[in-house]
Amino acid sequence: MTTRDIDLACFGEPLMELTRVTRDGESPSYRPGYGGDTSNCAIAAARQGARTAYISAVGDDSFGRELRELWEREGVDHSAVRTDPAAPTGLYIITPSPAGRDFAYYRAGSAASRYRPEDLPLGLLPRVRVVQLSGISQAVGEGPCDAGFRLIEAAREAGCEVAYDTNLRLKLWSLERARAVMHGAIERCTVALPSVDDSRILTGLDEPDAIADAYLRRGPRVVALKLGAEGALVATADRRERLAPNRVTAVDATGAGDTFDGAFLARLAAGDDPFEAARYANAAAALTTTGYGAVAPIPRAEAVRELLAGN
Repeated sequence: MTTRDIDLACFGEPLMELTRVTRDGESPSYRPGYGGDTSNCAIAAARQGARTAYISAVGDDSFGRELRELWEREGVDHSAVRTDPAAPTGLYIITPSPAGRDFAYYRAGSAASRYRPEDLPLGLLPRVRVVQLSGISQAVGEGPCDAGFRLIEAAREAGCEVAYDTNLRLKLWSLERARAVMHGAIERCTVALPSVDDSRILTGLDEPDAIADAYLRRGPRVVALKLGAEGALVATADRRERLAPNRVTAVDATGAGDTFDGAFLARLAAGDDPFEAARYANAAAALTTTGYGAVAPIPRAEAVRELLAGN
């Protein structure tokens, strides 16, 4: 019997981040960082002590190499990340403004957007406990969309839990297409990780309990509905629990949902029930909002447990 020595394998699009920095009397410069929802998820899980892997593609360029260095530092196995010599690594630029922050994405034709079902490392799956992907994983191209469905199918056949985060981005596809793909994917998964904002658009429902019911009817055994500053709602067929938000001083919600996913799935893989896992993830996500950026403020397990003990 194959040993399941990988707690979580995430599939999707990694991105290099550049933040515009201006100082009086100086030309603007750009501070590098990292993004990509499923990459953030894998890193968040690794910081909680989970054994994680990433499935994707990067370009044969400096950004791709920097992302590999990031995963190496964070303990994320990137051996299943392909290098595409004919395409660049995706990039986004953040420009701070008095009204907040503007995001510009340069991902068309990226290595991740060219991913195909035949690129999937299906031989890895018998070693994996949980597979995670998102709406963005499938929105960036037809090849990744098909690969996402193939990954879900193969992961279920291999006995993995499969988790799906909606992460709706209407700049990438139409609402009709997004709804069809995401709901089709969720019907094949065991864990749904939607946000309440996405879900209101996708389902036409408003109340969190009604949204959770709608997703449960589609087939997942667990729905962990992220409510942003209002906490989370976790539901199974025979139990549900509303989790209050943790008390923190929030400055930036970037990546909080990704941290919730990673922390939740790390604890699920470790043997927690969904409600224990969600309480932990709710605290981890709250701590992420106390710093700026998608990766830097992701907490480690000690900080999460300290917050839980204090609350």
